[in-house]
Amino acid sequence: MTLTHGFELLREQRIEELNTTARLYRHIKSGAELLSLVNDDENKVFGITFRTPASDSTGVPHIMEHSVLCGSRKYPVREPFVELMKGSLNTFLNAFTFPDKTCYPVASTNLQDFYNLVDVYLDAVFYPLISPFTLQQEGWHYELENPGNPLVFKGVVFNEMKGAYSSPDTVLSEKSQQLLFPDTTYGFDSGGDPQHIPDLTYEQFKRFHETFYHPANARIFFYGDDDPQERLRLLDAYLKDFDRIQPHSEIALQPRFPAPLKKELPYEAGDDPQTQKAMTMVNWLLPEAGDPDSALGLSVLEHILIGTPASPLRKALIDSGLGEDIAGGLTLESRQMFFSTGLKGIQLENAEAVEKLILDTLAELAHQGIDPETVDASLNTVEFALRENNTGRFPRGLAVMLRSLQSWLYGGDPIAPLAYEGPLGRLKERLKSGERYFEGLIGAHLLENSHRVTLVLRPDPNLGRQRAETETARLEQTRAAMSAADLQNVLENTRQLKLRQETPDSAEALATIPMLKLSDLEPKVRHIPLEVAEIGQSMLLYHDLFTNGILYLDLGFNLHVLPQQWLPYIPLFGRALLEMGTEKENFVQLLQRIGRTTGGIHPQTFTSTVLTTQQSSTWMFLRGKAMVSQVSELLAILRDILRTARLGNRERFRQMVLEEKSGMESSLAYAGHRIVGSRLSSRFNEADWANEQMNGVSSLFFLRQLATQVDQDWPSVLQTLEGIRSALLNQAGMICNITLDAANWARLQPQVSGFLQSFPSGPLELATWQPDTERKPEGLSMPSQINFVGKGANLYQAGYQLKGTAFVINNHLNGTWIWEKVRVQGGAYGGFTIFDQNSGMFTFLSYRDPNLARTLDVFDQTSQFLRQLDLDESELTKAIIGTIGDLDAYQLPDAKGYTSLVRHLLGITDEFRQRLRDELLATRPKDFHAFADVLDAVKKDGLVVVLGAPEKLESANQEHGLGMEILKVL
Repeated sequence: MTLTHGFELLREQRIEELNTTARLYRHIKSGAELLSLVNDDENKVFGITFRTPASDSTGVPHIMEHSVLCGSRKYPVREPFVELMKGSLNTFLNAFTFPDKTCYPVASTNLQDFYNLVDVYLDAVFYPLISPFTLQQEGWHYELENPGNPLVFKGVVFNEMKGAYSSPDTVLSEKSQQLLFPDTTYGFDSGGDPQHIPDLTYEQFKRFHETFYHPANARIFFYGDDDPQERLRLLDAYLKDFDRIQPHSEIALQPRFPAPLKKELPYEAGDDPQTQKAMTMVNWLLPEAGDPDSALGLSVLEHILIGTPASPLRKALIDSGLGEDIAGGLTLESRQMFFSTGLKGIQLENAEAVEKLILDTLAELAHQGIDPETVDASLNTVEFALRENNTGRFPRGLAVMLRSLQSWLYGGDPIAPLAYEGPLGRLKERLKSGERYFEGLIGAHLLENSHRVTLVLRPDPNLGRQRAETETARLEQTRAAMSAADLQNVLENTRQLKLRQETPDSAEALATIPMLKLSDLEPKVRHIPLEVAEIGQSMLLYHDLFTNGILYLDLGFNLHVLPQQWLPYIPLFGRALLEMGTEKENFVQLLQRIGRTTGGIHPQTFTSTVLTTQQSSTWMFLRGKAMVSQVSELLAILRDILRTARLGNRERFRQMVLEEKSGMESSLAYAGHRIVGSRLSSRFNEADWANEQMNGVSSLFFLRQLATQVDQDWPSVLQTLEGIRSALLNQAGMICNITLDAANWARLQPQVSGFLQSFPSGPLELATWQPDTERKPEGLSMPSQINFVGKGANLYQAGYQLKGTAFVINNHLNGTWIWEKVRVQGGAYGGFTIFDQNSGMFTFLSYRDPNLARTLDVFDQTSQFLRQLDLDESELTKAIIGTIGDLDAYQLPDAKGYTSLVRHLLGITDEFRQRLRDELLATRPKDFHAFADVLDAVKKDGLVVVLGAPEKLESANQEHGLGMEILKVL
């Protein structure tokens, strides 16, 4: 046996699909397995994953995920994760808790930074400090600051999961999984149920790490262009100290049900009958996930059934009028896959009708057959996504790791899920032979499958209050059972925990965290190729970038030609162009055509203030992509939808309105910080006001009114839609953005130019908008166990002039003051500041926050923190490096092209960016002190907006005099 740094090579295989050489190793002494993928991707990825089955719903896997990153043997600082976050060039730094595994991935394009991240993460998972105080901070603890105060629960995960359980969508998916897998680890909530999290003891917590965080229970992953031999050496330095064990972490198979089950459960709802809608989902247990052929076939089947508005099962559900939006999908990230589908926004009495419709539609598809055009469109869509391998800001290597784990975690082949050509070819051959393959999958895995669970969630306006009362009663009983000595211990423990949280790390401890030097940073801004031309009256931007034979096209329309009352229609108008058919084809045929011949087309809005003018740049884009050989078809589709989209289908438009409304309502529980930030900023400038009209609370109120108007006055709605089309189809208000290599562009440019010149031309007449700029504190109420708190102001309006130093200061605040005060000490899941260099908006926000007034106090104390800040060179360097890492975030070619487009629209030149970068790199401690005076404007004149439960908003008004006008949003 030949060993390299303690590793035995088990297998080597070329993966042509990823242009990668894969090597599978086993570390002989420790038993760890390593999948090492070698390729030319500069965005290097490392990940270590442990199989972590839960045996209860205390959330111990989730709390452990947080806790191991809170100090380790080699890096004895309170939170190495935060120190890395502040001062690394990472392109990814996080951790995930799944129902059966916990992943710790990092990524960077800088080799030394990458090695630093790997070392800190390895020490964290194998040698964490995890004291009782760690469990208390990240998981839960009793808090009692004064003897006369009531006892309360605090903890980051505790409040994170309170937020999760306030989301009906989260409850629907979580409970569906638990009901499908009652006899396995999937029958518990690995994230933690707030009712059970306080049952977790420190002994259980510590034992969980000792049991599962061993190399023999690990799957270790490397990907990218780093030295494959150095990977082995780095790992052996840690693994050689462990002896192989049998971890006993196997994931059991769920025994099959003899008959389908039904269950009804409550969810937290508001007291408005208009929003008290039920939801239902039908769930099927499927085969094990390790077979690539089966996984691919079921993935294509999912797209066939519910992947687009034209998909037959999705269309049947929406056309029924029984609900507002679809729910569900295929889950591959468990030992046994499962498929779910259903409807949100239904009347409770219609739940059985939804289930019957699903089963009847599946039976019809299985017996009468699936439209071949639908099959072709779905197969092409899935194949295009596999070949493009476009993971956006998510590192490609990390997506590859997660795909590999679908088999590897359960003892299967880690390479098989990555080599898709074989399964894809076999699938195509089956279809070519005439086999009714997908009809067979429906029959075998859905219609004839007795392991089926139908879950109905009914709205309960009293559930939130009942949960709060139950928690209060539990705490009161606990306190009543405590002796005087017990209470004194809680008081002392609260004091000790706060002292630890407030005590800064020593310089010696901080020095252990590996850091880059300023000399490691690139002093010059990165240039994106750009050529600008006028085609007719339109603007054409071109970026010469290698895209592997894919053309990326962004077609933009200036929304400032529209009267302001039409702005809320724009997200719907963008969808309507793609989802209502054309003069030659209905919407099903149109979506089939898009899926069959392109990589997809989707609408997107963009709004921003133009820095130099303080005017707004407000656009709607149709973003499309296609292989070079199919560009003519992409352009033909765009021409057809823009000129001949049939906007008069009232029923289809009504369905889209309800889907958008349902989506907005669902987003309140998990994206409340964005809702708050948007609402707040909208009072300060035209661009953010326009964005809020299209994507914020104002949009939600508009959609509710529009749903009624569609039924009562459709002609006026249609007139508006046609008016929008007429106003936007003007070359003078259009821009086209192309990302493609030069050789292919030379052949395609005449086609694109002809396409642009085919549209009407005329003078560009911009409308005058009058935004609502009344600045009054607002409380947005919804049923929730937590809050999203915001406060902000416009620094430019207060006299501040932009300097690159502001970005460093913002980065430092997020990694120190806000993180420590709002998350660590306050128990919120997140807290951060956002500075918009274009508008001048500086906004404080918190996420899933148990506090309200206390968090606002933290925001107001930020100026004082900066004035008193004693920043040494090491911390300053760290803040600068972390800021450069954010500015130089890794981008794939399509993202680079879009970024360049945005800079062009806003007049952001490379010269301007270089000035800011020079100022950023030259930041000194005095700049932090000077910025304190700037932030006084936020403290003094900042606007407050909070999203949370009505009783908490009212209490804050009464007890702290916030003067919020309370507006019910759900």
